[in-house]
Amino acid sequence: MKLRNPFLIRLTGLLGAGAVQLWMGSVRFRFAFPAEHVYPSDPRRERFLYSCWHESMLSAAAIRLRAHTLISHHADGELIAQICRHLGVGVVRGGTSEGGTEALLKLCRVSARTHIVLTPDGPRGPRRRIKRSGVVYLASLTGLPVVGVGFGHSRAWRFRSWDRFVLPKPFSTAYAVFAPPVRVPPGLDRAGLGHYRRLIEERMREATESAERWADRACGREHPPAAEEPRRASA
Repeated sequence: MKLRNPFLIRLTGLLGAGAVQLWMGSVRFRFAFPAEHVYPSDPRRERFLYSCWHESMLSAAAIRLRAHTLISHHADGELIAQICRHLGVGVVRGGTSEGGTEALLKLCRVSARTHIVLTPDGPRGPRRRIKRSGVVYLASLTGLPVVGVGFGHSRAWRFRSWDRFVLPKPFSTAYAVFAPPVRVPPGLDRAGLGHYRRLIEERMREATESAERWADRACGREHPPAAEEPRRASA
């Protein structure tokens, strides 16, 4: 049953945000950064467009940073937006098919003071694929470098949804790997947008595979070795 009453949506959003904070507060995070970079940075000094897969947005939300994100106009969008606001994440409503141009303009405006966080395979998939070039176009407009973030988990449940949504188990460890930034030049044609879309997707997949290998090795699970290890930090 979909919530329609505005008061119930606000109340459920408040309770949902509290549940996320309580649940994810028990999860320990470890981070790996590319050489000469440490994320997330202070947006007053330097801002980025962080990109993670839809399945990992709960883990991404647990990393406290001053950011705005894009929530589409689907049925549960307002509830998700309320949860994000209570978690301290700014929200811009819109999507690629409905209100996309207006949403991009709003994201451009807020990018002058905050980071941007997007899930480029959402809200419908396909999983771990950047189907549209919205993230590339936004990076081209704003000049923000795109940083892909991949997550691995010591213990987690996966939903039987299109994205295989990840719910970390309490008192588990989440491993976050940040990819090297991709700087997208302005004024790209369709071929240029496609090139950077594929590059960002490749960086995101590499970061995710590295994070999953890291989690598997830390837990004694078998996984093929990584070609190159990122620099790591604990939190």
